[in-house]
Amino acid sequence: MAIKFFDKLSQDFSELINDKKEYNVVIEVDKEENMKPFTAHSVVLRYRSSYFDKELENVTANENYVKTIIKPNISFQIFEIILRYIYGGIVNIEDMDTKIIYELMVNANELELKELSVKLESYLIESKASWLRTHFSFVYCSIFDSNEFQGLKKFYNDIIAKYPKLIFESEDFTSLQETALVFILKRNDLQVEEIKIWDYVIKWGIVQNPTLHADSKEWSNENFKALEITLRQCLPLIRYFHISSEDIWEKVKPYKKILEEQLWDDIIQHSMSPNKSVNSLILPARNFSTPELPSRMNESFSTIINREHVAELSSWIDRKSTIYSLVNIPYEFQLILRGSRDNFHPKTFWNMCHGHAGTIVIVKVAGTDEIVGGFNPLAWDNSTEDCYMETNDSFIFSLKNGNNQNSILSRVINNSKTLSYCDSNNQNFYGPWFGIYEFRMKSSVSDFTQDKECSCESYPEFITYEKPIRTTNEYFSIVDYEVFKILKYKFQSV
Repeated sequence: MAIKFFDKLSQDFSELINDKKEYNVVIEVDKEENMKPFTAHSVVLRYRSSYFDKELENVTANENYVKTIIKPNISFQIFEIILRYIYGGIVNIEDMDTKIIYELMVNANELELKELSVKLESYLIESKASWLRTHFSFVYCSIFDSNEFQGLKKFYNDIIAKYPKLIFESEDFTSLQETALVFILKRNDLQVEEIKIWDYVIKWGIVQNPTLHADSKEWSNENFKALEITLRQCLPLIRYFHISSEDIWEKVKPYKKILEEQLWDDIIQHSMSPNKSVNSLILPARNFSTPELPSRMNESFSTIINREHVAELSSWIDRKSTIYSLVNIPYEFQLILRGSRDNFHPKTFWNMCHGHAGTIVIVKVAGTDEIVGGFNPLAWDNSTEDCYMETNDSFIFSLKNGNNQNSILSRVINNSKTLSYCDSNNQNFYGPWFGIYEFRMKSSVSDFTQDKECSCESYPEFITYEKPIRTTNEYFSIVDYEVFKILKYKFQSV
């Protein structure tokens, strides 16, 4: 039987990083910080990384038998993590920023630390899919020409094929490299209308020419020529003969000067006489089926809120200063309970939501346009005695709706009594309860729609959340309410 002591071995080898007595390699990194040096031992580097093994063969030692390797494009922070991995075999990414994890993966791959690179790639795909989607151009462009990162390439290719609007309508679409855009346009399986693809290509081309006037009617012939040159690789990939005549006249005609004269003539002829032959190449129609987004974006997911509300709530969960666009919402709102479907007895809430963490309660106030609610990052528990729960990540809110022109977000400022959990007896009268009085659902007749006992009260002497979410302390009944579990959205493979 072999007795293994890997933890102690890892700890001892990690201590070698701080050993300045017998090092024989200096690695200088981070040109932005005027190059920072790390000391290391050639025997460790050579056996842990084939990259360093080759580098050390090609580097000449100085008079003190020390070899220096220069890696200016790796940051000090990243290389410190890599060096600790090389010596100790441990990388802690629990609280690490996702961008740092991505850069760590790229640099690990460059240094031929395959085990680490592959592990981080899998982690990003499985646990950080929303970040990968919202940073499509940044990531996709950096891996596009690489022979590595096949998992990430498949992840993105699946998205491009099934949900191309997530790419075309992303905030950084116009920063996409031309080679990557051309690769996308060549695909026959893009699930988006051809005229939309034309619109996206024109948008991309205009952004690459910042001197162009916003209104193409103001353009000179030189302006059109500049756009034509920019889009020279993209224009032949548009399936012009599969665009409707109406769209040709409305959206393509204003830019006809960037098209070859023969092509434009053929487009016009085809729109008027589809059965006549043309001289231009007719590309096949794309394999277009019902595209659009998965079920999380269907309007029927809620009877109270819409997609704009979901985008705003998602941005609050992630503490974003700007609201997510509709195509970049990183969460799925999974319905757990709907009062009009499951009944309005308070006990129903505690039974159906027990054990669910990361939930949002949405309430439609009777007799008004108001939508109020709260987010609980903790798990609801129907087995406790009456108690308060503590968390800094909860918030309560009022959503823009009808006559209410602005949403209100109210975060925790005193976490000692963030949420109230009820014992089994009080669960017959109280539902979700945020703060001391700031937002709670209550009914003495065990039906939230039948008496006015729900409340969003604000008193200076009892403050848990930073601001009131209603302009009045009047009690109210509800029309309906829903509870959603908030899940990080994951795409299915094609």
